[in-house]
Amino acid sequence: MNSKQSKLTTQCQVSVPASVRQFLSLSPGATMLWVQEGERMWVERAVTHTTVDIHQALFGNSAPPKTADTPDSKQAIRAMMQKKHARH
Repeated sequence: MNSKQSKLTTQCQVSVPASVRQFLSLSPGATMLWVQEGERMWVERAVTHTTVDIHQALFGNSAPPKTADTPDSKQAIRAMMQKKHARH
């Protein structure tokens, strides 16, 4: 069994040892899951899925379709709404 120690800061924060960060593939902003089972507690990397992950799960490794550029999308929506609500 491999174990590591960390200290709790005065703000109740804990530093994750480098070997644990590497093992769990943690980077700044990663979410960790604290799991309690009876008298035992452990930490896991929380699973999060991006839209790219979901696309790959559904369609394999094919590249996801490119999304429309935001400014063009807003302009297209604005034009459609003006046309739809234009007074005749």
